[in-house]
Amino acid sequence: MLNTHTRWTRIGALALVTVATLLPAASASANDADVIKRGSCSGRADWKLKASPEDGRIEVEGEVDSTRAGQTWDWKIKHNGSLSFSGTKITQAPSGSFEVRRTLVNLAGDDRIVFRAENRNSGQVCRGALTF
Repeated sequence: MLNTHTRWTRIGALALVTVATLLPAASASANDADVIKRGSCSGRADWKLKASPEDGRIEVEGEVDSTRAGQTWDWKIKHNGSLSFSGTKITQAPSGSFEVRRTLVNLAGDDRIVFRAENRNSGQVCRGALTF
């Protein structure tokens, strides 16, 4: 027979495994329409580009992770070859990353989205593209 402490430890472990098993399935089904691309930049940084449906439009998220806070990056988002947005971001602590979120018109047919960022000091370039 198990003592009370051992029994509660096993119950807690079983509950944790059950929750951990269910969470990925729930979040994956909520984002089935998302298109996500990831890659490496010309230096040590990495990029991520995500497009999601948003009330008949397209929410675009571009992210750069350089692991160094305080870097200045110039970024732009192109939609079907035309510049839609541009700006400047500084990587933030503790992760040394920045994120840009914008909403685009969902045009008829496929939408080609390109996210590009360039580090002002090093010239490192991050470029990601996807079709939504």
